[in-house]
Amino acid sequence: MVKDGMTIMVGGFTFYGHPYKITDALLETGVKNLTLIANDAVSPVFGTGKMIVNKQVKKIIASHIGRNPEAGRQVMAGETEFVIFPQGTLAEKIRAGGAGIGGFYTPTGIGTELEAGKEKRVINGKEYLFEEGIRAELAILKANVADRAGNLFIRRTAKNFNPMMAMAADMVMAQVDKIVEVGELDPEMITVPGILVDYIVGGDE
Repeated sequence: MVKDGMTIMVGGFTFYGHPYKITDALLETGVKNLTLIANDAVSPVFGTGKMIVNKQVKKIIASHIGRNPEAGRQVMAGETEFVIFPQGTLAEKIRAGGAGIGGFYTPTGIGTELEAGKEKRVINGKEYLFEEGIRAELAILKANVADRAGNLFIRRTAKNFNPMMAMAADMVMAQVDKIVEVGELDPEMITVPGILVDYIVGGDE
């Protein structure tokens, strides 16, 4: 399902909530020229970080890559393109893409290099930059529990980028620790509704 040149979103904040089993499978397939949208580049020995080391990613859209020295080396050498956004701006770009909103105005980045090429507007006497919403062809998530209808429960801080990415992709695949029958998940526990989830991987822990 993952083809060369695709744009993929991958949930997680470093190691937390990162669907490493799916990214390990992608590492083995050798799929390449991917555009990766994620909070970070993890580390050289984990998750999408290993895919970056393997040069399967041509472009990284993230808020930082500092924990992965090889990602930094590739960017500095011009081998991989890196587009940086402040973490909150990246999260809002994903949320806007999922909500079908064209974009939003933010004061973050005013007076920095992030202004380059962006529309600037004054609202109530304050300067703002326009940021477009962002979407992907595929979102890969990590959840703790899924039911057979695809409803996901994600525990605590592992939520991070996962729920918003579920809204912002054409196809959603979730790595889960456990699968239960429909009705076993308390509706109050559901983090991502099953209508957004296309495929579940795992569930045997």
